[in-house]
Amino acid sequence: MTMRDALGREHSPGADAPRIVSLVPSLTELVCDLNLADRLVGRTGFCVHPKGILRGVPKVGGTKDVKLELLRQLAPTHVIADKDENRREVVEEIMGFVPHVIVVHPRAVDDNLGLYALLGHVFRREPVAAQLAAAFAAARAELDALARSLPREAVLYPIWRDPWMTVSGDTYIAAMLAAAGWDSLPAEAGSRYPAFDWNAPWLEQVQRVLLPSEPYAFTGRDAVEVAAQVRRPVTRVDGEMVSWYGSRAIAGLRYLGGLRRQPAT
Repeated sequence: MTMRDALGREHSPGADAPRIVSLVPSLTELVCDLNLADRLVGRTGFCVHPKGILRGVPKVGGTKDVKLELLRQLAPTHVIADKDENRREVVEEIMGFVPHVIVVHPRAVDDNLGLYALLGHVFRREPVAAQLAAAFAAARAELDALARSLPREAVLYPIWRDPWMTVSGDTYIAAMLAAAGWDSLPAEAGSRYPAFDWNAPWLEQVQRVLLPSEPYAFTGRDAVEVAAQVRRPVTRVDGEMVSWYGSRAIAGLRYLGGLRRQPAT
């Protein structure tokens, strides 16, 4: 039996002792939560969770600047990558010397279920993957019920400044926000991560600003500046809980539920 990844490549269950390199922080965390930490032989410098467990795992650079020679020396049987996080040309080069390269591309909240199934299948961790899927379904149902009980809100979710950038509806972040009853603006954009200025007409529709801790580490000073620009409530949020997929999505759904219950101030 095989399963397909985001590139349509088929993957069969691997050997009992895989050598795994993860090039995405959230996927590294998922590998560990699938009880595969002892099979992880490489990670990026941004792969920091679970804390402590990864201390002895070699780093192979960043998500965008993978050190291919070091990766080659680690002799992985499997490399896990993401279409957004990792450069296509780098992943294609890795395919030339690593037997199994698994590429994912979650865009919708429920894509996490397919992610659990794929990695559980490849690494023979189906029972653990099924447990993650059950926990995800419970958290998803709880957030769905909450979102239906509250009026929807239009929100701005900046991800960068200089230039200021946000997310379009065609992103995993926007999908997570929508699951909580928050519709990210602008409603239409020419790119998935559009730049904007504070004179944009659509900002008048914003009811709340959610200011995350990553990828740009917005501070309290930034929050004051943004509040002055839009004259709307600004809530600082844990960016990992919104943008990390995999096992973190379970905690992320519950986290968003807690935020949604808080009135805008």
